[in-house]
Amino acid sequence: MKSFEYGDREIGTAEVTYGVSNMVIGFGVLTLPRSLAEMTESSDGWISLVLGGAVALAFGWVIASLCMRFPKMGLKDMTKAVTNRATANVVVVMFACYTFLFVGYETRGLANISKQYLFDRTPEEAICLFFLFVLAYGVAGPSSALLRLNLIFLPLVLLIVLGVLAMNIPFFNIHNLKPLFVTDWKDLLNGGRGTVFSFLGFEIFLFYNALINRPKTIKKAVLGGLTVPLLTYLIVFVFVIGIFGSEVTKNTLYPTAELAKQVEIPGGFFERFESIFFTLWVVTLFNTAAMAFDVTIVALKTVFPKPERMTYIIALCPLIYLVAMQPQGITEIDVFGKWISYAGIAIGWVLPALLLGAAKLRRVEGNERVS
Repeated sequence: MKSFEYGDREIGTAEVTYGVSNMVIGFGVLTLPRSLAEMTESSDGWISLVLGGAVALAFGWVIASLCMRFPKMGLKDMTKAVTNRATANVVVVMFACYTFLFVGYETRGLANISKQYLFDRTPEEAICLFFLFVLAYGVAGPSSALLRLNLIFLPLVLLIVLGVLAMNIPFFNIHNLKPLFVTDWKDLLNGGRGTVFSFLGFEIFLFYNALINRPKTIKKAVLGGLTVPLLTYLIVFVFVIGIFGSEVTKNTLYPTAELAKQVEIPGGFFERFESIFFTLWVVTLFNTAAMAFDVTIVALKTVFPKPERMTYIIALCPLIYLVAMQPQGITEIDVFGKWISYAGIAIGWVLPALLLGAAKLRRVEGNERVS
């Protein structure tokens, strides 16, 4: 008899696809149009976005190939199979530090945008604190349950984004997209380098690989999950430039949020439509931060298995709070995010690529390798 698909602690193709998409979209879609407009001219940022997306898809293929070569194995077991136990422990601890800092950045980013658009009289310190309480509750359960939340929340978030864009169609001015192809190729490459950061996050499935019950579908799931945010970013960027123009976008902190602010529903049924938008977006940021927090705990438990899961949660929450409150102002938050992104590319993308190359050279693979 076939077991109930959601009655165990394994995850299927849908959970991987939705999890990758939700992890990537996160905070980046709110700030990406501004950073692209700063690095390119007119509407040429879409070219940089495609270049960055192509790089992300290439590394997505690499990580999925590594997972397929070592099915039902986490990052520590993969690294140990290719190198040795000591190296594997170092790699896993480095990854845990990266995801730990990632949680701090997401927490502070959420507090900053929530204060600006939702709770203007609430201190950021209080928003961070209460968000961490919710995070602690979210990661207290099994990882599979956390991943299945994406099946509920991601469609709602994509629906609200499409709704915001559709309601802004009357304000869209195609002349704001002109002239085309006026950016120097060096600036396009620089913009592509910047957009790569917005695709970070899917590397957490190096740990969730141990839960995937259909290893043959990992490539399809990861690449499909990356395609959704790529298309979302492209559509949002074109709309932002078409509505605000390049110069206004450069000087707007959260251009995507401003699209939601100017939505007006006839009849006055909703006076502040952006409140609905941000409420759903907070849910997305919760899922992103919760998955990163969960991976931090999973990584530490593979190296230090004795402490209980709740012990890690209680110990890490105050540290995440301290890290989240270190940046002073939006400029330092952006710098903090940039350094975390560099760490993510090195640890989450380049390192797995080196592991895959070494595994092929040494002809090392898992016991149940998927061809």
